[in-house]
Amino acid sequence: MGRLDTLTKEYMKQPSIFADVFNQFLYHGRQVIVPDRLVELDTTEIAVPYGADQASVPEQRYRDVLKMLLTMTDGLVAYCLLAVENEGKINYAMPVKDGLYDFLQLAHQVTKASISHKDTKSKDNRPSGDEFLSGFWKSDKLLPVMTIVIYFGAEEWDGPLSLREMYTDCGEEVLKYVADYRVNLIAPRGLSDDEIDEFQTNMREIMKYIKYSNDKKRLDEIIGTEQRFKNVERSAVEIINAATNSNMKIDEGKETIDMCLAIQEMREESRLEGRKEGRKEGRKEGRNEGRNEGEIIGAITFAKELGVSREDVKKSFMVKYQKNEEETEELMRLYWK
Repeated sequence: MGRLDTLTKEYMKQPSIFADVFNQFLYHGRQVIVPDRLVELDTTEIAVPYGADQASVPEQRYRDVLKMLLTMTDGLVAYCLLAVENEGKINYAMPVKDGLYDFLQLAHQVTKASISHKDTKSKDNRPSGDEFLSGFWKSDKLLPVMTIVIYFGAEEWDGPLSLREMYTDCGEEVLKYVADYRVNLIAPRGLSDDEIDEFQTNMREIMKYIKYSNDKKRLDEIIGTEQRFKNVERSAVEIINAATNSNMKIDEGKETIDMCLAIQEMREESRLEGRKEGRKEGRKEGRNEGRNEGEIIGAITFAKELGVSREDVKKSFMVKYQKNEEETEELMRLYWK
């Protein structure tokens, strides 16, 4: 798992952050989903019943695929978060991948319902023949599954957001009957500043920084004027660093960071490093120029001693040292004594 994967998964596991994402997306920032009521669901339990004997696909098959999927419930809805790391870029099969996760969750509920009914021995609650065969009773209900994909890249998301966009051009008559699935996406560049301000946690600063990470002037303006950037929790700054390849220093033991100061320090360090590299390159270039000049003087002197004509030497030097006629003539004037 990459560094950004690890950081975002740990960050999103906090009920306050998890709830904040869904409250922003569903309710424009209203605090409808209460963090204290959220309970984490174990996604590694997923096993889907297939075939006449209801044999399950081994759960291990899905563990690697689901490693970035976080799922919690408040008893009303199963809320799922799928984080997409910047290093992995855009997943152009996201509607299929995302839909698979949702249906795995629903299939898992069907399986659990079937097991529950088998364990129930009540004579007053016997299933009909159809209920018995399906394992899912007419009165059973599914917990709705709501998945949000969060993209931590600074670029515009240009991948499909529905299965319909991925299908071949087979005609509207067919398309209106085939299955569709739409991705619920949060991407920094796809959010207005007002929408980003609906976040109540430091998800706000993460999204806004990533959104403007390629626009230095606007980023400086935001960080310099918005008070919340002066007190950003450490874990959020670590995500910003990993997502944007920034190098803001985070002092050991500090739990909150003044990002305005951190950016100034980062840029000053970058400037010092640049000057150091510039001096190093200058010295190297100077040495190279000195060697070239010494070589030219020696070559002119040697050619003259051998009796090579001035014009031939001049033509040869223009080719060998890739100099124009004016530059070569100046060398000849100085060293053809």
